[in-house]
Amino acid sequence: MIVMILSVILFLIFIALGGIHFYWLFGGVWALKKAIPTRENEVNSLAIPKIATLIVGLVLVSFGLVYLLKSSLIEFQVSNWIINYAYWFIPSIFILRAIGDFNYVGFFKKIKHTTFAKADSKVFVPLCLTIGIMGILIQYLS
Repeated sequence: MIVMILSVILFLIFIALGGIHFYWLFGGVWALKKAIPTRENEVNSLAIPKIATLIVGLVLVSFGLVYLLKSSLIEFQVSNWIINYAYWFIPSIFILRAIGDFNYVGFFKKIKHTTFAKADSKVFVPLCLTIGIMGILIQYLS
C-alpha cells in the first residue's frame, strides 16, 4: 500500500513538473527567473533552447508514467530489465541533482546569493532529494 501511495505522489510531482516545462515551452514566464541558473551578476549562465525544454518536459512526464506503472493503477507491457533500471536510474538522477555541480546548483554550490540560488536552496534541492529518497524507498519496499 505504501508503495502505491509513494508511486502516485511521484507520478503527480512529475506530471506537475512536466506541465511547468510545457507552460514555459509555450511562452509562459511564471517562475522562469528562479528556474535558470545565473551568475553573481544575475546574468543567465545558460541559454536554454525550446527543444531542450520540450525534451525535459517529455522526460518528466515519462518518469511520472513509470511510477504510475509501479502503482499498479495502470498496466502496460514493458521489459522487466528496462523498468527495473528506470526505478534505480530516476532516483539517482535526482539525488545527484540535489548534490549539485559545485558551482550553480545543489547542496555544494559556490554561487549562493542569486535569485536562482536562493530558489535552488529552498525548493529545488529539497524537492530533488525528496524525489530521490521516495524512489529508493519504493525500490526497497517493493
